[in-house]
Amino acid sequence: MKLVVAVVQDKDSNRLSEALVKSNFRATKLASTGGFLRSGNTTFMIGTEDQHVQRVLDIIKENCQSRDQLVAPVSPMGGNADSYVPYPVEVEVGGATVFVLPIEQFMQF
Repeated sequence: MKLVVAVVQDKDSNRLSEALVKSNFRATKLASTGGFLRSGNTTFMIGTEDQHVQRVLDIIKENCQSRDQLVAPVSPMGGNADSYVPYPVEVEVGGATVFVLPIEQFMQF
């Protein structure tokens, strides 16, 4: 048995959740916050048998695509603002960060 932990952007969360349910995978969703852009993320915890891990990974890949987004840069705090450029910057967001962990025991009460 494996635990698949997937951190996805909130924009991809509903689409991924629906795809997992459609394929008969159960998932627990947790609200989380990203460190880089401080934007909302959703962390999915999906328990599955070893032979189904690749299917779960395929569903995540199909539903969590990266994309470019304009973001306003954070102004420097207490530093020299001479080189600060207050123009939006294009960064790549989305996609998924996925961890696959071995599970020794699973119980449901």
